[in-house]
Amino acid sequence: MATVGGAMVMTLVKGPILDLFWTKGASDQNTAGINIHSAIKGAVVITVSCSGFACFMILQAVTLRTYPAELSLTAWICLMGTIEGTVMALIMEKGNLSFWAIGWDTKLLTSIYSGIVCSALAYYAGGMVMKTRGHVFVSAFNPLCMVIVAIMSTIIFTEQMHLGRVFGAVIICVGLYLVVWGKGKDCNPSLTPQIDEQGEIGRDVDGHEELITE
Repeated sequence: MATVGGAMVMTLVKGPILDLFWTKGASDQNTAGINIHSAIKGAVVITVSCSGFACFMILQAVTLRTYPAELSLTAWICLMGTIEGTVMALIMEKGNLSFWAIGWDTKLLTSIYSGIVCSALAYYAGGMVMKTRGHVFVSAFNPLCMVIVAIMSTIIFTEQMHLGRVFGAVIICVGLYLVVWGKGKDCNPSLTPQIDEQGEIGRDVDGHEELITE
């Protein structure tokens, strides 16, 4: 709730412009002409994207239980994504052959980076983490991409940073900390009830009573 709420705040709340030393004098062209309806549509799309990616992480975690081969599963995911993306491109472009032209430009670099880093390495690393920390831990970091994009856009494209983005980023980081803190409690052996052979009271490392069995 905290991470998705932070993503909604970053999209809907604008606030005053923060004058950073590398964006001073830059025009706020990225938000020009954007009305409240476009902002609401963007928030809905972001929410659907986060929810869909979380469902995909759950499905990947379930698949890894019976198919524990991360590299092979990553290859299958990328292959199916390529096939589905090709079908959607054929439908949307409607026979526009110029769309398939490959040149030595930023589009080619973007495609290579997206395929290798954003897809292959991300899916493989996510599968490895799922085996030890679970799918909730992995899917919770999805809204963090918005924070990274907001920071990189101000540095690379000199986009103006608004107070609403900063406030939403803080909420996202707090939500991620809560997830990490909660998962750390789950994995802490000192909080696990200990039962001896006689079934007496189990105690943790501080000597507090944890469980009583008959």
